Amino acid sequence: MNFFERQAQARRNSSRLVLLFALAVIGIVCAVDFAAWVAWGVGGSDEGSAAPLLFVCSVLTLGVIGLGSLYRVASLRGGGETVALQMGGVPIAADTTDFNLRRLRNVVEEIAIASGVPVPKIYVLEHEAAINAFAAGYSPSDAVIAVTRGALDRLNRDELQGVIAHEFSHVLNGDMRLNIRLMGVLFGILMIGLIGRKILEHGRFGGRNKGAGAILVAALVAMVIGYVGLFFGRMIKAGVSRQRERLADASAVQFTRQTTGLAGALKKIGGLDEGSRLNERNNAEEVSHMLFGDGVGFHGLFATHPPLVERIQELEPQFTEAQMRALAKKWIEVPPNGLEEDAHLGLVAGRTATLPPEDAQLAVTPPLVVAQVAQPSPDDYKRADAIVETIPAAVRTLAGQRESVMPLLLGLLLDDDKRVRALQREEIAARLGMAMAEEATQLREQHLAKLHAALRLPLASIAFPALRLRPRPELDVFLDTSDAVVHADGRVSLFEFCLGRLLQVQVRESLDPSRHARFGRTKLNGVRSEIATMLCVVAQSGHESESNARAAYLHGIQRVLPNDALPYLPRREGALALDAAWAPLDALDPLAKQAVVEGLVATIGHDNQVTVGEAELLRTICACLHCPLPPMLERA
Repeated sequence: MNFFERQAQARRNSSRLVLLFALAVIGIVCAVDFAAWVAWGVGGSDEGSAAPLLFVCSVLTLGVIGLGSLYRVASLRGGGETVALQMGGVPIAADTTDFNLRRLRNVVEEIAIASGVPVPKIYVLEHEAAINAFAAGYSPSDAVIAVTRGALDRLNRDELQGVIAHEFSHVLNGDMRLNIRLMGVLFGILMIGLIGRKILEHGRFGGRNKGAGAILVAALVAMVIGYVGLFFGRMIKAGVSRQRERLADASAVQFTRQTTGLAGALKKIGGLDEGSRLNERNNAEEVSHMLFGDGVGFHGLFATHPPLVERIQELEPQFTEAQMRALAKKWIEVPPNGLEEDAHLGLVAGRTATLPPEDAQLAVTPPLVVAQVAQPSPDDYKRADAIVETIPAAVRTLAGQRESVMPLLLGLLLDDDKRVRALQREEIAARLGMAMAEEATQLREQHLAKLHAALRLPLASIAFPALRLRPRPELDVFLDTSDAVVHADGRVSLFEFCLGRLLQVQVRESLDPSRHARFGRTKLNGVRSEIATMLCVVAQSGHESESNARAAYLHGIQRVLPNDALPYLPRREGALALDAAWAPLDALDPLAKQAVVEGLVATIGHDNQVTVGEAELLRTICACLHCPLPPMLERA
């Protein structure tokens, strides 16, 4: 199953969630109506006249459930960061000197670059000694990765990498979006039970209060009905979560191409007293479906994860329960220490790959690239390691500082042509001041002009967490400035245009994540004109000869829309013609997006050879369409 198929499956799971939620609501309404009918009969009233009462009870019950869900959904509008903070997470600074935290940051950055997504914010649950982690958010642009202190202390680098790769699978495949929606929706069906519990905790039932008995009975009934909601909620989470955890384990192994890391983390969960169970029990149950390991202790029908030994056996078929008990006995005497294991096993980061020359020609095919979308391989991880080490240390430092991140990103957008660059400087100075314009120009001349083409997108990815730290008014001005820089003279390179668009997309999604969390449903026939526009612009930007551009376009359009005769019509405005095409193309159904990506690859590589610059252009367009592409396009 590739990325597009998993996205389609995630959309079907969202529909399934709506159906299960409706069944749960019906069950709760029936339970409330039954309780009201019993009370009406016990009171000696005519059972035939109970219909108005049951109608009122049904409406009130639906109102409570609906308002509860709306309230929780609204409280989660902030996305992944909101969930991490509610769980007691502490953000990790980009310049942290703590070795454990630095190791975690390095692993997350490398996997993000290898996956082709922005580096997420990283949080640590400092007061949790258990080994666990979760990814939360509506999209990769607002994603956070949270790891417990126990995972940092007990796991070596390979094991930590396996856990983070598992969580990135949820980020890439749409699971994360479903998980956070699940939190909001299920809160509503727990509302009646929560109301009953609060009444019992804070009510006064003694003294001369004549209605105390009735209130006490009503609260107890609400508690009982609340368990109906709790039952359905746990069943829904278990049904949605278990299979996706298996897929995430498989994706982590595919990514790292070694089972020892992920299996080692699971063994430590099973062999240590702390396991994966979190201390914050109330919050732990709410997020239980998004954790790496079982954070609550559910079994059987309510289990949100496959049995631990079963997960290990998927990775190491010969592993047994007896071996788990032996490990537990061993670790009682000498608990594992992740950093000591790193030193003993030699698990340290180092350059294991090199970047291709900028004039290299890469052999790619549409099926090859489609298979790579959101499916990073060990080679991609090695390439990410090389990318991180190749970016000059001074530039990486600037990318992690909130004061320098804006001029650095604006410097990436500055044109090679001096006349155009002068116009761009004026746009920056008019909005952010002359000092910002001078700094952006200086950074371009000192560091960015000679930057390898394959390093520009990763640098933007590394800079993204620091950019998100800026106040919202400043980010709004920055977005306006970046857009003005791209459109300064009405003639810009396609890469600069796409990079500017990518910054717009990622920043706007991080500012209002829940608004942009949707699976597309548009079919190819609904965006024929936009597809033709994109392929025309890509073809004419890569070829000086109109005949070659036409041949490239026809090669691509036949891949996407083989039954449509859409002629090659060069767009005089160049890349600016894409302004009206982005939104309709991003709203495509996942499987329709697959066809568009195949068409882009066919257009760019119609001669079966792609330059490094063209490969980065392809990655940028795919990122704008939320189809993250790893950096290693020449993989056989």
